[in-house]
Formats: sequence, C-alpha cells, structure tokens
Amino acid sequence: MNIRPEPTHDATPAGESHPAGPGDLCLGAGTVCSARYQATTPDRVLAAASWLFCHHGFQATGVDAIARRAGTAKTSLYKHFGNKDQLIEAVLEREGAAWRSWFFSEMAKVEGTAEDRLLAVFDILETWFADPHFFGCPFINALGEFDVNNARLRKILAAHKSHLNGWIAAQAEMVGVADPNDTVAQFTILIDGAIVAAQASGKPGYARQAKRLAGLLLGGRRAISGRG
Repeated sequence: MNIRPEPTHDATPAGESHPAGPGDLCLGAGTVCSARYQATTPDRVLAAASWLFCHHGFQATGVDAIARRAGTAKTSLYKHFGNKDQLIEAVLEREGAAWRSWFFSEMAKVEGTAEDRLLAVFDILETWFADPHFFGCPFINALGEFDVNNARLRKILAAHKSHLNGWIAAQAEMVGVADPNDTVAQFTILIDGAIVAAQASGKPGYARQAKRLAGLLLGGRRAISGRG
C-alpha cells in the first residue's frame, strides 16, 4: 500500500504500553459489527491492529504498538503478515467481512416490501452509529490516509462495496425504478455521507436524515418510471 518508510517513533497512545486482555482482543475494534478473534497468534495480531488502526489511525500506529497490544514479538507479526501493508489489508478484509455479516443478518429481520428494506438500511446504520465505540468506516478512513490512487486499497474497497451495491440494485429493481444503477450511486452518496457526518459530529441521527432523503429519492424514481 506504499506507506513506508514507517516513522522512527512509536506512536503508542497513553494506556497502550501493556498487552490488552483476552477479552479486549477477542472483540477487535469493539463495535457491534466488529470481527471476533480467537486466541491464536495471527488473530491476536489482527485484533490488536484492528483496535489501534480504528481508534488511532493507520499511519500513526507503528508495529511496535501492535505487537505490544497483541502480547507478541514483532517477528511473529512479520512471520504471519509479511509487513504492515499486508496487515492493514488483512484487517480491512476481516473487518469488512464482519460488517457485511452483521448488516445482512440485521437486514434479514426486516419485513415488508423492497422499498421497506431499502429504507431500513438507514435504521441499521443508526444502530451502528449509536455504538459508543463507533469510529466510522475503516475503508473510508483508510482512503483518507493513503494515496487516492492506491490500486490495492481501491480493489479491497470495491470488493467490500460490491456486496451491498449488488443487494441495493436488486431491491431497486423490485421497487421498479428505471435505472437501478442510478439508485446504487445515490444510495452510496447517502450511506457514505451519513457515515462521515455521524463520525464527525458524534450524532447517530444523520442516519434518519439520510433515510428521509432516500424516501424522497425512491418516490421520485417510481413516479418517473410510472410515466414511462
């Protein structure tokens, strides 16, 4: 991901000078939709990196801090992940899979029409935003820290987004919109915008504002489709 050379200082936050307890590590970043980790060395490293990256940033977190929180040696980190770049990618893939699992399991509880399901996206997001450990989207955060032309990072993000985008397109088609791909693009703006606004303000209610706009969007799309 082209983030080296690493800083010579170890940007370890106060309180992070000792290994985390087993309970802290198994929760990773610690939100309602975070990955759950096992007691293996690779998982301890991933959990430690997840927490530090999400709470203190990718660039500011050095491998010394990760190894210390994981209670392992740096050599173990390099043995299992090669370098910090690959560790960042592994964390994003693991946390992305956990988020998708959580989101779609919550969505499976929603009853009603395809439009109801589309609007329920924002109710689920509000649950995430209201989590006291909410730190934003790790993918959006990573894009904000690294080169926007980073092909590897963009590929990982695209793979993560493809699951939700495909689902939104399928629901939009059932609603009867003229161009489901347009709905995907507009929902992306609403979802990502709500995530960033909630992270910046600490206010989960941005999800409700986005839901209101989504409702207007879907109503307008149906009207246009009906006139065709």
